[in-house]
Amino acid sequence: MDDFSLDPQLDRDTHLIGDLDLCRVLLMDDQRWTWLILVPRRDGKREVFDLESPDQTLLMREAAQVGRLLMAEFKGEKLNMAALGNVVPQLHLHLVVRRTDDPAWPKPVWGIFPRQLYAPEVARELVPRIAAMLGLPEPQ
Repeated sequence: MDDFSLDPQLDRDTHLIGDLDLCRVLLMDDQRWTWLILVPRRDGKREVFDLESPDQTLLMREAAQVGRLLMAEFKGEKLNMAALGNVVPQLHLHLVVRRTDDPAWPKPVWGIFPRQLYAPEVARELVPRIAAMLGLPEPQ
């Protein structure tokens, strides 16, 4: 995975949490939702079916594990999971914790409102909290 490179748009829009066995875990920089993005560290992949079968299985396993932990930690009512790729073609999976009182409920979170960025001090606290929840070292 040494040749892996993150799409520049994803890099600009997120905070690095860390790396699971397959996926890079990113926090979307939008304070209204707890929103992680999983990016399989395989260059040139655009769709789940582009991954080899073992990686497809691992992606779903990691998504389920992360989703379960997110819902427990952040008290969600519904987990939205999607692989859109309309703006960023690199394969990535959105995991968004939803609640019936969130600003977009019951609509999707993307494309409705401009992002509300995390205050730097909030991001500095949230990133290591999520990394610890996932059993990852604190990002540098």
